[in-house]
Amino acid sequence: MGWPICGETLAFLKPHKSNSTGSFLQQRCSRYGKVFKSHLFCSPAIVSCDHELNMFILQNEEKYFQVSYPKPMHGILGKLSLLTVSGDLHKKLRNVAVNFIGASKSTPAFLHSFTINLMVKHLLSIEPEEPIAFKILEDFQTFMKGFVSLPVYIPGTHYANAVKARARLSRTVREIVRERQHENMRAGEGDFLDVILKKRSLSEEETVSIVLDIMLGGYETTATLLALIVYFLAHAPAVFQKLKVILEAMRCGNVVKFVHREAIRDVKFKEYLIPSGWKVLPVFTAAHFDLNLHENPSEFNPSRWTDKASVISKRVMPFGGGPRLCPGAELAKVEISFFLHHLVLNYRWKTQADDYPIAYPYVEFRRGLLLEIERTNGFDDH
Repeated sequence: MGWPICGETLAFLKPHKSNSTGSFLQQRCSRYGKVFKSHLFCSPAIVSCDHELNMFILQNEEKYFQVSYPKPMHGILGKLSLLTVSGDLHKKLRNVAVNFIGASKSTPAFLHSFTINLMVKHLLSIEPEEPIAFKILEDFQTFMKGFVSLPVYIPGTHYANAVKARARLSRTVREIVRERQHENMRAGEGDFLDVILKKRSLSEEETVSIVLDIMLGGYETTATLLALIVYFLAHAPAVFQKLKVILEAMRCGNVVKFVHREAIRDVKFKEYLIPSGWKVLPVFTAAHFDLNLHENPSEFNPSRWTDKASVISKRVMPFGGGPRLCPGAELAKVEISFFLHHLVLNYRWKTQADDYPIAYPYVEFRRGLLLEIERTNGFDDH
């Protein structure tokens, strides 16, 4: 099953258009079915493109499966990341993230900034135009390119650069934390970091880790989804129903293609047997482009949600599921709805003819999503 050690990882991670599952999964599913064996990320693996099995995996966290990112990826994510920890520590850190999101949704000002700028401002009181904000954004861009790369530390590779970027981000946040502690808190309510420090419920390392996790969510999920919506609307300008556009962009976008899990006991599901200790990769986007679940699945068509929204929503998993469902899912929808309202009302735009989104598996645009923008007459200054 592929090359020694890395197996079929390079083929699995091969870039492809984001409105498809890519040639690797298409060929394997055609040959072996929706669930097949492979050797990925240095481990024997079961790859699942079966929607029902994927739901079963996510809903049985710590009963039959556990989170299992490759050890080298911990150098990028950190040992206390929400993506890697489990049990009581995961619940503790996730509650902090949920509290941040709840506080942000209740603050009118949060709607006037977006994605990483929003997170940096409300977490750390850093304005988007400050030099440190640009530094944080640059390091997050480097971080994301290594996040889903082959996790082998060779200087100059995306993975090695990402490990260094994660260290710089940690150092930046740690310096801010220590400065706040030295100031013995600021007057007034302050930002969310002040709230965390006043409660004294987290260690310094836990505080740094949860701040980076929240910023990662703002960068990796919301910013990518915003870019995809702008792209899709340029090719379907007559569509103005915000919620349907968001839902269809989440289906078509490949924002989160798969996650890493491991079977902690032998698992029998339907005709499938998953051996204990094997890596399991539920591929969310396989269900998004399944001909048996969606008509013309590669086509961006928000109208498919008109009469069948409740049915289709059960077949789409852009934010994962189970106890690890993305805590910022609802915040992202509110953010994007606000953005869409002003964008569609005030502007018309075109993309370059040869531009399109590519899944690396993280999503980037072939030409960087350069836009020709024209302001409309009926603009809104609010």
